[in-house]
Amino acid sequence: MSLFDASPMAAANTARQAPLAERMRPRTLAEYTGQEHLLGEGMPLRLAIEKDDAASLIFWGPPGVGKTTLAKIIAQVTQASFIEFSAVLSGIKEIKQVMVEAEKAAGFGSRTILFVDEIHRFNKAQQDAFLPYVERGTIRLIGATTENPSFEINAALLSRCRVYTLRALTEEQVMGLLLRALNDAERGLGTLGVEADEDALAMMASYASGDARNALNALEVAAKIADGRGERTITKAMAAEALQRRVLLYDKKGEQHYDIISALHKSVRNSDADAALYWLGRMLEAGEDPMYCARRIVRMAVEDIGLAAPEALNLCLSARDAMHFLGQPEGGLALAQAVVYLALAPKSNAVYTAYGAVQADIQATAAEPVPLHLRNAPTKLMKSLDYGKDYQYAHDVEGRVADMQCLPGSLAGRRYYQPTNEGREKLLAQRMEEIARIKTSKR
Repeated sequence: MSLFDASPMAAANTARQAPLAERMRPRTLAEYTGQEHLLGEGMPLRLAIEKDDAASLIFWGPPGVGKTTLAKIIAQVTQASFIEFSAVLSGIKEIKQVMVEAEKAAGFGSRTILFVDEIHRFNKAQQDAFLPYVERGTIRLIGATTENPSFEINAALLSRCRVYTLRALTEEQVMGLLLRALNDAERGLGTLGVEADEDALAMMASYASGDARNALNALEVAAKIADGRGERTITKAMAAEALQRRVLLYDKKGEQHYDIISALHKSVRNSDADAALYWLGRMLEAGEDPMYCARRIVRMAVEDIGLAAPEALNLCLSARDAMHFLGQPEGGLALAQAVVYLALAPKSNAVYTAYGAVQADIQATAAEPVPLHLRNAPTKLMKSLDYGKDYQYAHDVEGRVADMQCLPGSLAGRRYYQPTNEGREKLLAQRMEEIARIKTSKR
């Protein structure tokens, strides 16, 4: 023991002073809550743990669902040394040093689990540093990430690990954890003699959004508020004081960002104004750049509303300008107004589909020259080469429509824009039929 090693008494004091969430961390699978799809009887991860499978693992899931806890339980069950490594604080030098020590320990028959929290924060070179040790079995790597491993972990390392997806805890599960912490006299708040209203527990569980750590932190603050006031019951009002404001799970560059904007766009497309408002609110309240939301809303106007309600584009551009002018929170109302209008507007993706077909033809066909009759002839040479010959000026012909081919020869008669019968586009469909009749009558 060195001069700086903590005595057993000091270690016990430190444990008692640790946050409630740390003190209540499950020590066995029996204490562990959630992830029944992985840890229930006969489930894959449960079987792997019971059979002492030495495969390296990646735990992917939202914060506060027990990724670190599960790694520690696996180390205990398999009687392996547990080394916790933070991708935020460590680099390649530290990785190599730990690996050398693990290799020495392996020579004496000792097994090491290297747990890397937030492994997605390591760059490719740092992740590659694990490869030879994982392959040789020197260490058993368990990585934890809140980001999609397919995007954030390089393929070589990912192919050597099993990925398990952990789910956010349900409100009922979180409430069970809160009750356990209230009643636990050894590690929890049992010695305070404080109880909690069911409404207070429900509020904390709801605001936690499946994050047990957030819920336990809120309970600890609420218990201190009650104890400080000489109260024996945590009320809903005390819970609200402890919570202050819900912290929404969101990552501006991660999967949450793409999932929620996808939900917003698809809600608009499905004419569900309530859902569209909700997803917009989720993004703005979580701190998303409102101008990003504005850009995507403009995109929805041209992709899903189109010419069925052409005024939608102007309305969305106005909402963008209002957001830029007012800022948050007032500008958020302009975006909300635009989203509701888009959701309730008639829908058409005819222009979107037509332009996609144009792009496909441009890639698949030869880049033919512009037909001579459509070319300008500003010089005598161009006129001598028949530039502009046989061009018919639409304003000089009956019906203002000439029977003149305007596409390249190989695409003559190609129909890209197929208007729907929705909204204003129904009138455009009638106009296209009228144009076709005028052309036919002149042949």
